[in-house]
Amino acid sequence: MSDYILLMHDDTVTEVPGGDWDAYLQTLKRRGAFEGGSAIGGGVCMRKAGTAPSITAHLAGYIRVTADSLDKAKSLLNGNPHFEAGGTVEVRELPRI
Repeated sequence: MSDYILLMHDDTVTEVPGGDWDAYLQTLKRRGAFEGGSAIGGGVCMRKAGTAPSITAHLAGYIRVTADSLDKAKSLLNGNPHFEAGGTVEVRELPRI
C-alpha cells in the first residue's frame, strides 16, 4: 500500500454541496483508505535567505488516502464532491523514504 494526497484546487464549476462530504468521507473510511484531510487556509512561504514566493493560492483542501496504485487512488475520486462539481483534484504519491 502507498500513501497518496488528493489536493483540491479552488476551481469548482458548480456549488460543492456540504452534505456530500460526510457521505464521501464515510465511504473512504469503510474502504480503509482514509488517512485524514482538511481545508487549507491562508499562510505564508518562508525561506532562510532571499525572497520566498507567494503561497499556492489555488489549493483549497486535501485528503490523504492509502491505495495499492495510482490508478486505485484515482478511483477514490468517484463521489468526491469537489471532483463531481467540476473541480480539479491533483493526485500525488507520498513516497516513503
